[in-house]
Amino acid sequence: MEQGEHYEKMEVFKMSMLEMLSVVFFLYVLAKVYISVMQIGYVARAKHSNPVLMTPSKYMKSANYLVSTERLKIVETLMEYALFLFWLSFGIRWLDTLTWNMGPILQAVVAVNLFLIVNYIVELPFTIYKTFVIDERFKFNNMTPELFVSDQIKGGLMTLLVASVLSAAIAWIIMNVPMWWFFSFLLVFAFIVIVNLLYPTVIAPMFNKFTPLEDEELKAKIDDLLKRSGFESEGVFVVDASKRDSRLNAYFGGLGKSKRVVLFDTLLKKLNEKELLAVLGHELGHFKHRDIYKNIAMLGGILFVGFYIFGHIPTSFFMELGVRETPAMLMVVFMLLISVFIFLFMPVMSFISRRNEYEADRYAAKLCGASDLVSALKKLVDENQSFPKAHHLTIFFYYSHPPIIERLSALGDKSVENKGGDEALKGECSL
Repeated sequence: MEQGEHYEKMEVFKMSMLEMLSVVFFLYVLAKVYISVMQIGYVARAKHSNPVLMTPSKYMKSANYLVSTERLKIVETLMEYALFLFWLSFGIRWLDTLTWNMGPILQAVVAVNLFLIVNYIVELPFTIYKTFVIDERFKFNNMTPELFVSDQIKGGLMTLLVASVLSAAIAWIIMNVPMWWFFSFLLVFAFIVIVNLLYPTVIAPMFNKFTPLEDEELKAKIDDLLKRSGFESEGVFVVDASKRDSRLNAYFGGLGKSKRVVLFDTLLKKLNEKELLAVLGHELGHFKHRDIYKNIAMLGGILFVGFYIFGHIPTSFFMELGVRETPAMLMVVFMLLISVFIFLFMPVMSFISRRNEYEADRYAAKLCGASDLVSALKKLVDENQSFPKAHHLTIFFYYSHPPIIERLSALGDKSVENKGGDEALKGECSL
């Protein structure tokens, strides 16, 4: 074969960067849809096995709910792909043309906000359907249309404000600082830390009412639990979570001196005192093992890699898109592709998170007793109606908590092992 003919054949298989990214995004969408299809088929079969951890009616209801949400997720993923094609083929050029005569900083603010607004408008019907159709049908939703609109307005305005400040700052950095991608990363990472500091005292109260725990006897026991763990808190608060849905949860919010204990009002109604203390013991396990700092550091590492990659996108890519290589277009491309980047890291993030949950369970068992934590976990699964089985791919990619049966088994409870005729009774239980 002549050398010229060889190179001609090689050129046939050579792909532009735009084509490669399109293929990568298609594979990302295909993977998400495939995982959802596998989950739907698995749960559709598993719901006919012997019920575990909940009554037969709740077991069937939770399975049907999971199938409904997964079906919606498939449609959302397909819409995500359609939106990606829109931005790649037309939308990014539209943003560039629309902001053509603006200065670089103003262009970045306008283009980024328009990108977010268009995406929000496309995603809003799915949020409404999930809340007021699926959740309503399965009796999980307590949210009124008025509260929903209020949440959307507050959240939307906050998002646009933050996006405006960050995009303006990053645009300035890109224009004036060598290695702009590194200093942009530092800015975004610092913002994440600040949000964690402000969330419990500034952000969360904008959406929910927080009141100090009134039960003095329970508060004294919680304070004693905190002291035994060396946890300094600005207080124990009850949040009116029931105005949105009926699920149970508790968490520790904030960093440094802004840390506070937050109990869902639904949790106080459903768990007894010992179970509640065991749940808090689990959360204290995360504090003791510094999991929140580890998670922030892990997110920082992922962001660093992401900014490095996007900081080295060749000029030819923007030529292929038909847009100028401006700070605005750099940021829009970053936001367009960040979901794919995060998806690639999800198995690692989920694995580390599941390992941290086991460690927190062990700490709670030592602090409060394994039997009370087991009892609390079982109630959480039953009350939240979390289906206790899942396909292994769903667990691998999405489960931040270990399969509930594995958690119970690790705590010494064998009461539901091998029931249901399945090799793995696996379902996530948030705590």
